[in-house]
Amino acid sequence: MMIRWLLLLLLAAPAAWAQGSPPPGTRFRDCANCPEMMVLPPGSFTMGEAGTSRTSPPHPVTLARPVAIGVNLVTFDEWDACVADGGCGLLRLSDQGWGRGRRPVINVNWDQASSFATWLARKSGRPYRLPSEAEWEYAARAGSTTTFWWGDDVIAGVANCASCGSPFDDRQTAPVGSFRANAFGLYDMAGNLTQWVADPWHASYQGAPADGSIWLTDGDPRRRVMRGGSWYNRPSYSRSAYRNGDAPTVANPKIGFRVALPL
Repeated sequence: MMIRWLLLLLLAAPAAWAQGSPPPGTRFRDCANCPEMMVLPPGSFTMGEAGTSRTSPPHPVTLARPVAIGVNLVTFDEWDACVADGGCGLLRLSDQGWGRGRRPVINVNWDQASSFATWLARKSGRPYRLPSEAEWEYAARAGSTTTFWWGDDVIAGVANCASCGSPFDDRQTAPVGSFRANAFGLYDMAGNLTQWVADPWHASYQGAPADGSIWLTDGDPRRRVMRGGSWYNRPSYSRSAYRNGDAPTVANPKIGFRVALPL
């Protein structure tokens, strides 16, 4: 059955691509130095969780159209390619001495992350941007309803965070792809780095859109939303519903990002 499904997916791909809508599960890059993307299916989920004001109220969200999300956090290889191409200024962001290459880019603020997405859009001719907060949580949950995408309890060696049981815990980032992917085939949707998303900060989900779009109304543009926990944070910061916000000029070794492409 699985082989038959894969064959049907491969046969359907060219026609879908011709119409500008690759099928869910398609992985692609728009250039040699562009991030690898994964096409997620349309779907519905419950966003947020009860218990804290900033993650409440839990509410239904439906993404009616597919979206592609970066398989990995943006890496230093990809960031440095943007710099070399003139798309990200002349800023060689510090790697803290941990190494570049396939390690996720760090010390990047919201404005710089947005400039990377703008460079991708210009290079590819497609509307790359940071993911909306709802798209990020949909991608992080990958169909799950549990605290983390793998379940309700911390499992040793599944993520990089303080006391998550990996060799990188509370020390530094791990190269992308060092841990298991979630059910959507995405890596580091829990741990490794806190991630910028597109939305301005809202103190709760009261009035949040139900269609997964970027929530621009009534937000605080002096703060931008960050999702997920980092190598430095305790496991509770890596749960799928966790959210925080900070000034768009903030940059430190705990923050990175990934990109999205609406389809």
